[in-house]
Amino acid sequence: MTVKQRKLDIKGGRVDLSHGSGGRAMNQLIAGLFHEAFGNEWLAKGNDQSAFAASGRLVMSTDGYVVSPIFFPGGDIGSLAVHGTINDLAMAGARPLYLSAGFIIEEGFALADLKRVADSMGAAARQANVPIITGDTKVVERGKADDLFITTTGVGAVPDGVDLSADKIRPGDRVLLSGTIGDHGVAVMSKRKNLSFETDIESDSAALHGLVAAMVAVGGLRAMRDPTRGGLAATLNEFAQASDIGFTIAEDSIPIRPAVAAACDLLGLDPLYVANEGKLVAIVEPAKAAAVLAAMRAHPLGRAAVIIGEATVDAHRFVQMTTSFGGGRVVDWLSGEQLPRIC
Repeated sequence: MTVKQRKLDIKGGRVDLSHGSGGRAMNQLIAGLFHEAFGNEWLAKGNDQSAFAASGRLVMSTDGYVVSPIFFPGGDIGSLAVHGTINDLAMAGARPLYLSAGFIIEEGFALADLKRVADSMGAAARQANVPIITGDTKVVERGKADDLFITTTGVGAVPDGVDLSADKIRPGDRVLLSGTIGDHGVAVMSKRKNLSFETDIESDSAALHGLVAAMVAVGGLRAMRDPTRGGLAATLNEFAQASDIGFTIAEDSIPIRPAVAAACDLLGLDPLYVANEGKLVAIVEPAKAAAVLAAMRAHPLGRAAVIIGEATVDAHRFVQMTTSFGGGRVVDWLSGEQLPRIC
């Protein structure tokens, strides 16, 4: 990225192929929009990469964001991209350090909307204290990218003595959930043209590394995951598959907002499979579960945290749920695509 300052006319303008050509228009786009939104000492050097100091055991994660629509109640594709990658790092118990961002922009995309997304990303990164220190921009022909796709990569440092992994889960471990499920998926669907319906639900998109740090300080964590695509159901099945155990959970213990439950009933969806972007599932050794739960509830992003079940001995690696009516059901993997373009 070059940092030579040029004035970019945002109001009423649209992205065209020259903004990805490597010439003056691209310089104006990067300097006048992305650098203003993300500005920090690393970007100010104007290199095609950023050098940084780090020590200890590092973790790295990358993810692509193709959510539709790109603006939704409680967030947008920009803040989502920052939060999502920070959370992937945090699920290893890491302290996120730096992010990079790549943009695939469709010809004709409004510059005002691009600025809105970039400003949202910059604000989310600053609030999380995890700077975006390098990036890339490409422009593709009209019809090739559906407005905007974003890829973010993050690097984080894991504290000494922290080694979280799904294969460490043992029978008897407790399953902790940080709050209500399904908020993000319902918020996005409420603004999708062919599924539009009224709801006051906002996305739960948030950076969870502060909450995770409080949990790590207590100890006893086996594994963590943010239940995004596939929701809580997919997360627990992934854990079961990796650790050769099963899980039992209680339906009555899983917090779901009434508006989310109503929207899922309307659309024929199961909230257990609906995406979340600001919640986590933690597997904790029994002796530490109560203390970890208390630490979660003391944090703003974990006030509604609950214990929803435990790991069990199960050669079939089933996730089984006791229903509100006293019966039981197997919470299986999602079959097919329930909610396309949620993140």
